Order: sequence, then structure tokens, then C-alpha cells
Amino acid sequence: MSRVLSFSTDKEFANRLGRLIEQSGYNNRSMFLRDASIHFAEATLRGDLDTMRDGVDIEGTTVIYYQHNVEHKLSELRHSDSITVSSYHHNCLTSSHTCVDTMQIKGSSEAIREMVEKLKNTKDVDRVEFVVAPFREAGCC
Repeated sequence: MSRVLSFSTDKEFANRLGRLIEQSGYNNRSMFLRDASIHFAEATLRGDLDTMRDGVDIEGTTVIYYQHNVEHKLSELRHSDSITVSSYHHNCLTSSHTCVDTMQIKGSSEAIREMVEKLKNTKDVDRVEFVVAPFREAGCC
């Protein structure tokens, strides 16, 4: 069941918001405001990986761009006890001569932070990003 929420704003803010919604690719102002509100609230309550307190169990997606000679280190990581890998995908990007792995992982905030920092400081790892999954009490899964 949908509920209508409304708020008032000045014209300048409404115009800036309209441009932002258009630039972000949303076709619907309500969906944009819903997603922005959830993202803002989660970032405020939980923080991002760098600012999140230790001991928080989180899950999300890690994206790692690297050269082939790093594969054995990633294999060691996938089989370590510090994180749980629920999904793993490898792809070779032929135009950029780069490998990319995506992993859906779960672990403590400090274990994932440590993993990301270790990877960022590994020779021939070009880029590492971790996106924390949104937290919901209930949903599709």
C-alpha cells in the first residue's frame, strides 16, 4: 500500500532537484526521493566502510581490477576465513588489457576494510571498490 508524503520547498531548490533527477536517469521523482532518502539514512546511521564502526556484520559487492599475475592472491582471499564469498565472477577486459573480478561477500566491517586495504596495496591491483548492500528488515530474499 502506497502512502503519499509531501514537502514544501522554494523554486530554486525544486529546479535543482528536477535537474538532478533528470541527470541521474530517474523517470520518477518519487522513486528518486525514496532511493535518496534510504541512501542518506543508511549512510548517516551505518556510515560507509571507512567510517563504519568495527563489529558490524555487512555484505556487499567488491570490484577488483588487476593484472593476471594477481589471480593467486585473489584465490587465497576467496578461500580465507575472514570473509564469506557467496558469488564470484571473473572477466577479461580485452580492450583495456585488464582483469576484473566481482565478489558478493559478507563479513565484519573490520575484516572487509582490511581486505580492501590489503588489495589496494597489492602490486598490479589497479582499483578496488566495495559497495555496502542496503540493509532492510524484510524484503525479497
